[in-house]
Amino acid sequence: MPEIEGSLDGAGLRVCVVVARWNEFITHKLLEGATSTLRERGLREEDVTVAWVPGAFEVPTAAQWAATSGRFDAVICLGAVIRGETAHFEYVAGGAAEGIAAVARSTGVPVLFGVLTVESVEQAMARAGGKDGHKGSESANAAVEMANLRKLLAPSRDRFA
Repeated sequence: MPEIEGSLDGAGLRVCVVVARWNEFITHKLLEGATSTLRERGLREEDVTVAWVPGAFEVPTAAQWAATSGRFDAVICLGAVIRGETAHFEYVAGGAAEGIAAVARSTGVPVLFGVLTVESVEQAMARAGGKDGHKGSESANAAVEMANLRKLLAPSRDRFA
């Protein structure tokens, strides 16, 4: 039984990183981790585009634009939604998650969910390079792997010739 998986070699890939400006003290750390990992995987600076949006709720719209542009092999979505005292958290976090998933399904482009949905600033910091890992870096690795897997699974015109 054949098994395939995408490699972590990012040479030749083009990636868009959509980053929410809200909670920028966290999202900037996520961005640093993502771009550092993309460079480690062989992407050149000119192959990575960073698109800033106001907040996590706006991330899916920019991700849709990037995914349908034909310019990118993957889109990484970064943000940080920190629970407050109102229901706003559920609407923003849920809207971002549903929107990002919908973009991936509707376009077929790998769209990675690197939006932190946490209870506190401490939890966010722990996931942005602290004791609980680095979700920006993890999203970048997943983007490279999925972009390469997509190439392996994409229909080939020559396959049935």
